[in-house]
Amino acid sequence: MRYLQDEPAPSAQRMMLGHALRKRRDSLNLKQDEVARFLGVSPSKVSRLESGHHKLKERDLLGLLRRYGISDPTEQELLRGLAAGANDAAWWQPWSWAAPKYLQAVVSFEAMTQRIRSYEPLHLHGLLQTPAYARAVIDRGDGTRQERDARAQLREERKARFANASVDKHGIFIIDETTLLRPIGSTEVMRKQLEHLLELSHNSRYQFRLAELYRCDQPVDLGATTIFDFAGMLPTLVYAEGYDGGLIIQDDQAVDQRKKAFDALLYASLAPDPTRRRINDLLSRH
Repeated sequence: MRYLQDEPAPSAQRMMLGHALRKRRDSLNLKQDEVARFLGVSPSKVSRLESGHHKLKERDLLGLLRRYGISDPTEQELLRGLAAGANDAAWWQPWSWAAPKYLQAVVSFEAMTQRIRSYEPLHLHGLLQTPAYARAVIDRGDGTRQERDARAQLREERKARFANASVDKHGIFIIDETTLLRPIGSTEVMRKQLEHLLELSHNSRYQFRLAELYRCDQPVDLGATTIFDFAGMLPTLVYAEGYDGGLIIQDDQAVDQRKKAFDALLYASLAPDPTRRRINDLLSRH
């Protein structure tokens, strides 16, 4: 686990690559210094490679494949693809000067994931927000007007990339009813936002469940959590949002606990059709 605030964070590709290499080393009962001696590098470099904070060169990757006995073509191709992607320039670089480092890490997870599972108790998930709603949320934060403008532009680009991704990419969003009752911006902003949710609810890329406000046994203790499910052999990763940063969870047991808590809330929430009717009822109040 690591709590990110404004320190540099590795991209999803580097984190996944490092995680895969660390698990393979652990499965062989090898120490970092043993691997370092084989590669002819320092143990600290192996540590940085596994944490995703160091660029993996082709020579080092070939050495690791040999040392770990990774001969399966599919697994080799996966690791090579992660290494190549980690070294490419990120699409969000034009906005990196205005976006917090932890947000840049989250954006990299969104870009790479196949499925997003999210619960947001304070406001709607960024991928669901209208421009006006997003701007009202962003303007609550700090930064200059120019920085907030850039963050709003970044959010629009994130939404567009998710909406236009391959057909396999989709999200399951648990919407807390409180977020629909708490006014953001203005009544007009909320009306447009509810209309937007209804429109998205007919798109198979977005599945909505509603965590009801007045249901006394609703298991909402999970808090703001997003689960990123990646394709192939890559492990699931969890991001827990905080006030000034976020917790990235990779530990298998901790990830499993979050997944179970999310599923409990999912099954206790309204199904997609009743959720759509509830949103429509709330819209009629506006």
